[in-house]
Amino acid sequence: MTSQVLRERVEGLRALIRHHSHCYYVLDAPEVPDAEYDRLVRELQALEAEHPELVTADSPTQRVGAAPLKEFAQVAHDLPMLSLNNAFSEAEVAAFDRRVREGLEQEEGVEYAVEPKFDGLAITLRYEQGVFLRGATRGDGYTGEDVSANLRTIRAIPMRLATDKPPALLEVRGEVLMLRRDFAKLNQEARDKDEKTFANPRNAAAGTMKSLDARVVAKRGLDVFLYAIAHVKGSAPRSQWEALERLRSWGLRTNPTSRRCQGLDEVLAFVEEWREKRAGLEYEIDGVVIKVDDFALQQELGFTSKFPRWAIAYKYPAVQAATTVEAIEVQVGRTGKLTPVAHLAPVALGGATVSRATLHNEEEIARKDVRVGDTVLIERGGEVIPKVVRVVEDRRPKGARPWSPPERCPVCGTPAVKPEGEVDRRCSNASCPAQLEERLKHFAGRKAMDIEGLGDAIVRQLVEKGMVRDFADLYRLSLEELGPLLAPKSKTKDFLGARNLLDGIEKSRSRELRRLLFGLGIRFVGERAATLLARHFRSIAALAEAPVEEIQAIHEIGPVVAESVHAWLRDPVNQRLVQRLTEAGLRFDEGEAAPGSLHLQGMQLVLTGTLDSMTRDEAKAAIEARGGRVTSSVSKKTSYVVAGKEAGSKLDKAKELGVPTLDEAGFRALLAAE
Repeated sequence: MTSQVLRERVEGLRALIRHHSHCYYVLDAPEVPDAEYDRLVRELQALEAEHPELVTADSPTQRVGAAPLKEFAQVAHDLPMLSLNNAFSEAEVAAFDRRVREGLEQEEGVEYAVEPKFDGLAITLRYEQGVFLRGATRGDGYTGEDVSANLRTIRAIPMRLATDKPPALLEVRGEVLMLRRDFAKLNQEARDKDEKTFANPRNAAAGTMKSLDARVVAKRGLDVFLYAIAHVKGSAPRSQWEALERLRSWGLRTNPTSRRCQGLDEVLAFVEEWREKRAGLEYEIDGVVIKVDDFALQQELGFTSKFPRWAIAYKYPAVQAATTVEAIEVQVGRTGKLTPVAHLAPVALGGATVSRATLHNEEEIARKDVRVGDTVLIERGGEVIPKVVRVVEDRRPKGARPWSPPERCPVCGTPAVKPEGEVDRRCSNASCPAQLEERLKHFAGRKAMDIEGLGDAIVRQLVEKGMVRDFADLYRLSLEELGPLLAPKSKTKDFLGARNLLDGIEKSRSRELRRLLFGLGIRFVGERAATLLARHFRSIAALAEAPVEEIQAIHEIGPVVAESVHAWLRDPVNQRLVQRLTEAGLRFDEGEAAPGSLHLQGMQLVLTGTLDSMTRDEAKAAIEARGGRVTSSVSKKTSYVVAGKEAGSKLDKAKELGVPTLDEAGFRALLAAE
């Protein structure tokens, strides 16, 4: 076979495989038997194996194969992935329609695009010249995680758009989900292995997408629906319905139940139709999304401070079930908070078997008067752990007694206290084993000290055996202690798991001060507060000496956080812990700030596009290290917009408001200035 003939055969096979994948996974209308499809894939794999120079990133053979990732990279969304306002009744939908018509000053019915609201994981996909480049999760709406390798395993996502004239750049939004049958299969396999099951298909889809090994994702068979164009270079659609048609023409999977409705009555008819039909779908939906169809009208309506005025999500009532409270158990968190949890007679709810429900706190139990033996209605309205809605009082057994909060911690027996003005009762013993377990899990977490290998089961063993009584004890562990604990039946005595854990502990000694401050679990100190404190004080010694007024004076640090930090650092027990961690070699300072390094103090910068010399996270860290702040949206308060390659709508906004902009060279010059 000549080089030209070989290349043509490879391209022909790829085109055939893409066509049949589209028919099977997107259109649900296969044209060939599975055996014929498999034969085509095997032939392509064989040719690419013999001629690796012909392999391309968008080849159907490249969906899975990369080595597992160590972590996901962060992706900043040029156009935020914002949520929608919710409606829970037809009256609220009618009120939305009235606001839309008043905003547009028209009496006649507005045309809406109405689509199912999927119960999955929101994602964004980016294509360049028609080839899949990258995909990310929604995250907090402004920054998500790069899950491209996992998305490539989803057969309904084409690696190349089905058009000869693709847009130069396309970003689309959609939802990853797991079909009911795949969810049932996944949980059955977990039960067969005596492993933890997922609560519902949404959690299974989200948990699967967080896997660092794309091979795991491929085995679970996730699906996807796309429903929005976030950005396109070239001719843009004029309406949501046109956008859906454009997506379909490019071979992207949209939902066939979507409908264009004229006015409120047709919208409500759609809502009612799928209220009845949704149980028969292969996937779960929890409502209906209603959007003004015309993009020009959307722009005219604009946004509130939180939501678009031109769209709303109608949510069907949460699924409820009746069951019996068999016991009320109190769990202890890392801050000593005592949380009551109802143990229930197992009941089917929303595609899962439920045996627990949160009761939140003692005031909530008293308000609902939940007692052991009661029949209760529980619901899952999006929560992982369902909640108790109300007690069915006419089915209460005789002799059922009101629940009383524990006077002592159920784990260590220390008196439980309820601080004035708070609803939560707490264990006051900082050495409580239950608290210690949860604190160690937090300390070892990926956003704190990131100790690889220190999972929940190992933490429990270390606490139960008395080998670890605080964070500092982790740094005194030896192979002789850990080896027999983690591999008691090992005959080789190589203790690989223990060696890996010790390696993870060793690496954590050099983590930044901000991670350490967050990992210490000081009440009210989250990631952001830890970063601000580390950047301002540079060392824990300086922080410990600071009066509470100085801590509170830091921008974004309020009085509650300041008081908590101040009190924690003056506790003799915590002071001894800091001393022991210092002796163990952990970093408790950031070093001296370089002269002039805070020259961006008081400035607000917005990042958009891609920089060649640094990642988005590195750019943000560089700005914050010099005293500046990175914000997600452009306003008149913005000092500079840093525009890298393929800068998005934020650059246009900066020009509109007259905000100064910097290219990459200008940004680096700003960082270097004093």
